[in-house]
Order: sequence, then C-alpha cells, then structure tokens
Amino acid sequence: MIYLFAGQDSSSKDSPFSSKDIQLKQIKEEFLAKNMEQFNLDVLYAENLKLKDLQEKLLALPVNSAKRIVVIRNAHELNPDMDDFIVEWAKSGNKDIILLLDMADTKKKENFVKNICRYSRIFRFKETQAVNTFNLTRSIEERKPDYALKILDQLLKDGERPERILGGLRYALEKSQLSPAEAKRRVKFLIDSDIEIKTGRFKPVFILEKLIVKLCAFSKPLH
Repeated sequence: MIYLFAGQDSSSKDSPFSSKDIQLKQIKEEFLAKNMEQFNLDVLYAENLKLKDLQEKLLALPVNSAKRIVVIRNAHELNPDMDDFIVEWAKSGNKDIILLLDMADTKKKENFVKNICRYSRIFRFKETQAVNTFNLTRSIEERKPDYALKILDQLLKDGERPERILGGLRYALEKSQLSPAEAKRRVKFLIDSDIEIKTGRFKPVFILEKLIVKLCAFSKPLH
C-alpha cells in the first residue's frame, strides 16, 4: 500500500496543522493500533536517507498492529537507486507496510511517479507555482510590491543570479510600450542598480529590493 502526497502544503491561519498533517493523522487512526504509534511509525527524510536504512524500515514487521507506516518526506529528493527499489518493492505487494511518499515537486520525478502510480493512492495538495522573472515583471506591472519582493526572495533562494534578474527586467522593459521619457527613467534605475551591484557597496538583495519598490511605485503599469 502506497500513498503519494503530491504538492506543497502549509498550515492556515485557522489551524496549526497542514492538510497533509490532517490526512496523515487519518491514515494513522485507520491502520495503527492505539498507543502503538511509536513502534509502528517511521518518518524518514530523503535528503539524508541511505538505501540500506530504507530497506530495513520496509522489511520490519508491525508490532501489535495490523500495519506499519513508513513516511518519506521530501521524496522528490530520492536518488535513482531508491526509486528503483521502491518500484520493485511496490510490485511485491507487501501487505504489512504502508509507504507514504511526501513529494512537493512531482515534476522532478515524472518517470518515478509514472511507474509508482499504478500501485499508489494519490492525494493532491496545493502546489507552489514555479517563479521566474516573468512572474516578477508581472507583479511589478500590477504594482504589487509585497508579492514582487516574495518572488525576488524565491528567485534568489533558487540560485538565480542578480545580474540575470536585472537582465530579465531589462528585456521586459524593452518589449513594453512606454513613452520614451518613462522608459528612459526606468532604464536609469536598472543601470544604477547594476552599477551598485558590481561595485559591491551594498548587498545585491538590498539593491534589487530597492529597485523593485521603485518600479512598483510608478503610477502607470507596464504594458
């Protein structure tokens, strides 16, 4: 028995528990004997997981319970050897173990997901949209500085270089239909930010944040 939790999920203001937490709780209540959870539930993390440790958990038998549950968080980070092992394990039809794969980004594991789907029950949760400079430009056009700054933060966390972010903004500006005077003013903002980043006087993130706030402050949206 395999459950696939697909997508990202977070707690809401009305509850400290995410939808994934609630769904996992229901599965535990259905399959685990009361007061035996500590013996029959393993929560593993794909980033530090070794194949032999996974094999050990999937071979262990339930303790005074009909089932055991093995949860793998961040399963999109599993290495190919583990993918292959899990698919073969699924084919064996083990009835004592419930394997729960918590996978935020299924696109990173398209082949694995395709191979495992026939043995799985899939629960889909809210997936975070991938961000890029187009998303950033759009949020600036709509004059949403808070959202634009969040996108900038995610771009930097994803490893996008500041100069490439500036390049994306410059490209969008060149494709826009602005008056010459307005376009010239925005180009100056970009050039000034590029110079500040290259001189290293301030941290790139601070310079980009200042730039985005300036661009969002314009009265006319980019079109």
